[in-house]
Amino acid sequence: MKLTGIHFLLTYKCSFECDHCFVWGSPFAEGTFRLAQIREVLKEAKKLGTVEWIYFEGGEPFLYYPILIAALREARQMDFKTGIVTSTYWATSIEDALEWLRPIAHIGIDDLSFSSDCYHNDRIDSEEAKSAVRAAKQLKLPVGIISIEQPEKAETKKQCPINIESVKVGYGPVMFRGRAASKLLGKTLLKPWTQFIECPHEDLKNPSRVHLDPLGYVHLCQGLCMGNAWKQPFSEIITSYEPLSHPVVNVLLQGGPAVLVKEFGLPHGEYYADACHLCYEARLQLRSKFPDVLAPGQMYGEGLE
Repeated sequence: MKLTGIHFLLTYKCSFECDHCFVWGSPFAEGTFRLAQIREVLKEAKKLGTVEWIYFEGGEPFLYYPILIAALREARQMDFKTGIVTSTYWATSIEDALEWLRPIAHIGIDDLSFSSDCYHNDRIDSEEAKSAVRAAKQLKLPVGIISIEQPEKAETKKQCPINIESVKVGYGPVMFRGRAASKLLGKTLLKPWTQFIECPHEDLKNPSRVHLDPLGYVHLCQGLCMGNAWKQPFSEIITSYEPLSHPVVNVLLQGGPAVLVKEFGLPHGEYYADACHLCYEARLQLRSKFPDVLAPGQMYGEGLE
């Protein structure tokens, strides 16, 4: 395993409560990194000698702005490439957006991604998104836009904006796990469960990135963990990872979510939205059997509905 990227879920808290969110972010979610915890993981990442990228996302990382800025500064000082993924809730005007982004420009950043779609706002090219992009361009920040398609409108993507303020919009599909598996199923076509024979989004055998949440969980995929960095040093979790010894990953590698269902004899329906949907529903049933690797409850909506 050659880990090149760590994505810090700086907080589970978010100013939005989007239907497509697979970490169940909301204003009521709990869990936020302390700066000392981030610092310790950065040291552990340096030990590995392979990590190049450090990302800060959430939830909404701008809700804990001073910690975000301090963590960004420390990551840059340690010669990591850095990125932030944020909504544009804070860009209430170009002038205000400049104030939010100027400290980031002063520190330096390698990737600044804005989430803007019809889950966050009424329009993909909202006034907040346009103000954020204009401010970023004025400060010469490397800006990109991430937009998740609405399932019922995926076929009409060409009618959506292809850019915002001359910045290309990168469209992606809904992944039906987390809140999406609860809120959006009625808006998409379902397919036979037997066709989901691999994980289409993550390399579970040789992952190059992981997500780390404020509770210490190291995620191969959101809610599918390889260890807890508050119980074992992060560098040891990475170097000791054996996919064929992982009780859930081992089965997924044999034939995806369909085999996961078969192997454990899980009750299931005949049709699912995508591989994520079948995998998520199977993992929900397996949580009591594998509580250390199918965690935390936040990723499964525990206490949030």
